[in-house]
Amino acid sequence: MKFLYHLYQLFFALPLMLVSTIVTALVTSIGCLLGFGHVFGYYPAKVWGWLTIHLFLLPIKVRGHENIDKKTSYVFVANHQGAFDIFIILGFLGRNFKWMLKASLRHAPLIGRACYDAGYIFVDKSGPKAIKQTIDRARNILQGGTSLVVFPEGSRSWDGRMIAFKKGAFQLADQLQMPVVPLTITGSFEVYPRTHKGFVNFHPLTLTIHKPITPRGEGPENMKATMDEAYDVIEKELNDKKVI
Repeated sequence: MKFLYHLYQLFFALPLMLVSTIVTALVTSIGCLLGFGHVFGYYPAKVWGWLTIHLFLLPIKVRGHENIDKKTSYVFVANHQGAFDIFIILGFLGRNFKWMLKASLRHAPLIGRACYDAGYIFVDKSGPKAIKQTIDRARNILQGGTSLVVFPEGSRSWDGRMIAFKKGAFQLADQLQMPVVPLTITGSFEVYPRTHKGFVNFHPLTLTIHKPITPRGEGPENMKATMDEAYDVIEKELNDKKVI
């Protein structure tokens, strides 16, 4: 079965993924440049994420949509297990949002340009001024009513376990007094971990949307409490899945 799955990827899933990636990037850029960023900055990527998961025949279960209000903006924070995390969130979170991404992704062919045109935020750590500009842009997006998705670990896990969160997303949530929603992704480390090269592995995926963590105050203590709670909620879900 594994051999047949690899053949399927080689002759069907991978070529279609390549075509869909190019089409998604072009449609996103053109639509946004024509002034329809609210639509084209989200829906083409949503379809791309949904399609990619199904192209590779990966079963996925999504839980917790009932925990979030369609009319509320959130800062979503997710663990980062593998390359397919992006497709999972794009295709199945069900919210119009902007990513906060590493600055290096800005230079990715086609995709980097599409992300820029879609209004995604590239985290520039080249100096204090650049960092401030990044935070200001994220603040403007959140104040405009759009949600933000961040991988607070900063990079994919090497071994499937979580590492310490960086505080940037939580500082924003604290300053704007916005709720933080933890997202737990399981299975993507088994599908395509950071150290993996080659074919996608077949494994079930799960996206859990937890209840929002509402602000209980403002300042460093509140920010740290929110960050710690988000980390604990995600880690507990990961550990529960391992036990099962």
